[in-house]
Amino acid sequence: MATTANTQKKSMGRPPKSAPKAAPQAAPVSTPATSSTKIKRNLVDDTKKDKVYAIQKGGGHWFKIKQNNITVFDEDTRSVRQLRYSPNEMSVWADEQSDNIIREQIVFNKKNLLVPYTKPNLQKYLELHPDNRANGGKVFHLVDTEKKATVELDKEFLALDAVSMVRDKSIDELLPVAMYLNIDTDQKNIEIKRELLMQAKSNPQRFIEMFDNPVVKVKSTIMSAIDFQILKADGDGLKWFDSNKLIVATPAGQETIDIATRFCLSEKGALVLEEIQNQLDRI
Repeated sequence: MATTANTQKKSMGRPPKSAPKAAPQAAPVSTPATSSTKIKRNLVDDTKKDKVYAIQKGGGHWFKIKQNNITVFDEDTRSVRQLRYSPNEMSVWADEQSDNIIREQIVFNKKNLLVPYTKPNLQKYLELHPDNRANGGKVFHLVDTEKKATVELDKEFLALDAVSMVRDKSIDELLPVAMYLNIDTDQKNIEIKRELLMQAKSNPQRFIEMFDNPVVKVKSTIMSAIDFQILKADGDGLKWFDSNKLIVATPAGQETIDIATRFCLSEKGALVLEEIQNQLDRI
């Protein structure tokens, strides 16, 4: 009698390959956020700023301001009140102070007095003092440190702008200014720029303004025309080189090129300037 097998019949051929194991994945790398992160700052409270006062004129090494019998008009009470400083009193008004006040001299050392924000009563006293320049006085004043910083920054940025002009402008744009400043333009470009850089650092404002100054352009044009023998600058005036014909006379004691520059900038000399430029363009 045949028996029924409960086992599954094996398939013919090679056994199937098992699926390859996946390669291990590296941990994701954290990347910074695409949007810029705003940096938090602890800005200094104006009420917690030290103040510096300075003597306007004189003062010497050690100077003591007047503190006795000082009365000023109080805007809050619309009345005249006695102003008095005491380090142990919060109020600067004598009628609001106690009977046991401590008096302290206010002394400027080397014309300056630093008043920390921890002494608001002293800051208030100096703010209201009649000798303060802000109140019409002529003895001391508050040093505006923020304004001073702004002025210094503007000065530095102006110098950077002037230096950048030497770096970024082409030599053709720089040559008129170089000629106006009597810099030798026959030397190498790098040497011209070096001398212009010195001028830019010494007086940045003047240097920057030269590039928009018509006097600079016209004077350099005349000087260039003289170099190329289009014009001739004699002691008695500016002349055409080929015909020796006088263009403009030079008064005694004045420079011919300066007189010629002013003449070419006038309505009468406009045609002369145009002809000079035309001849330079043909070279």
